[in-house]
Amino acid sequence: MKALLFGKNGQVGAAINRAFPPSWDLISLDRREAPLDDLRGLREILASEKPDIIINAAAYTAVDKAEAEPELAGIINRDAPALMADFAQQTGAWLVHYSTDYVYDGRNPYAYVESDAPNPLSVYGRTKLEGDLAIAASDCRHLIFRVSWVYASGHRNFPQTILNLALERATLNVVGDQIGAPTDAKFIADVTVKAAQRIVDDPEADRLSGLYHLSPSGEIDRAGLARFIVGEAAAAGAKLALSADDIKAISTADYPQPAARPLNSRLDVSRLTNAFLVNAPDWREAMRAWIASAIGGSKRDT
Repeated sequence: MKALLFGKNGQVGAAINRAFPPSWDLISLDRREAPLDDLRGLREILASEKPDIIINAAAYTAVDKAEAEPELAGIINRDAPALMADFAQQTGAWLVHYSTDYVYDGRNPYAYVESDAPNPLSVYGRTKLEGDLAIAASDCRHLIFRVSWVYASGHRNFPQTILNLALERATLNVVGDQIGAPTDAKFIADVTVKAAQRIVDDPEADRLSGLYHLSPSGEIDRAGLARFIVGEAAAAGAKLALSADDIKAISTADYPQPAARPLNSRLDVSRLTNAFLVNAPDWREAMRAWIASAIGGSKRDT
């Protein structure tokens, strides 16, 4: 079975590249080998490789920068997935694509389910939603996984930023009214591999085609997450400039950014767990492992 992965060096793509078993013929491309803003080149790659499964882990993810580059964000987040979907529909391939909590406005008082109406607040969220809709409209066989608050070792992300700042600053202000669940890229990759194997093995796999929320269980606000990271890092022996008590929660309104963020990024994963028998572990499990690895790495570097 041949799978073609776009975005092999990103947080999710790198984890997927490591997770797929050697029994698969996995072709992995980075953004230099397959820039998604080059639609003609993308079409040629698909025609040449003829994959059974396309895995699109590439996206325009510079949320604030997208406000000034809506055309480029649209090509990468909407037009490229639409092209992949058309290819999949024509050839019978599957398309696995990753979406985002930013398609929602965050005003729901509960965890979002897949049937909730999207209402993106930013260019990034709008272009990602347009990509989702294009895939669904193509009638190709697809799995769209909406994820949130993704992190992975060796990449820029919220947990790494907090850890870096905790080494330097005596106090820290972090927004406390944005709620979600930090999602380890390895968890996303493991679910992807399990889902890919399922759609290959299940003769009735077409019924699984559709949209799924992918998230660990539990929830936390960003300030609470920052305190958790600092507290766990200190307990693991990290020499930090601040403690968890030195982190002050502020409102999103007090921290203006070019792109609006949803205040509620909680995703209900019942559909995923029922369809693929996936266990959604508490977010703290993977976060503790990440912190231990990050602290170990910083000790080796000193």
